[in-house]
Amino acid sequence: MRNLFILLFFTTSILMANSNKLIIDAKNFQGNDGKGVSIFTGDVKLRKQQDKLDSDRLEVYMSKKTANQKRVPLRYVAIGNVSFTIISQNNKQYEGKGNKVIYYPQEARYVIIGNGFIKEKVDDRKVYGDKIFINQKTGEAKVNGTENKPVRFIINLDDNKKDNGANK
Repeated sequence: MRNLFILLFFTTSILMANSNKLIIDAKNFQGNDGKGVSIFTGDVKLRKQQDKLDSDRLEVYMSKKTANQKRVPLRYVAIGNVSFTIISQNNKQYEGKGNKVIYYPQEARYVIIGNGFIKEKVDDRKVYGDKIFINQKTGEAKVNGTENKPVRFIINLDDNKKDNGANK
């Protein structure tokens, strides 16, 4: 029991590093210090500043323990009824969902798998796909569809047509 509290303390303190608090609420917690994995299940809610992620299960994979460095999160894997809200570095707000979402914080890279959907709130752009890959550092995105569910990209266009003398 003591080891569980120590593991929970170290996992929580590591996740709250960088002056930003990462808060994870769940019905259940299971951790393996040797493998560097923490598993949260049951109505999982992750919060970090304005970013939010809700899922049935969240797995947090940490770096190896070394004498000189603290552990840092390498990968977050959210599974089941995943929904999220993210504020990007350029202050754009994104909402999305999927069956599974993987986030690589060191690379600022997201992978959304199964019934993926992302909406950029300000420009009201939407993309749907079976697999969505986003790299926030490079600004690149890639979306894969399936034969039965092709990629769908929706952009709301400004329909206010200006008369530039073309109709005279």
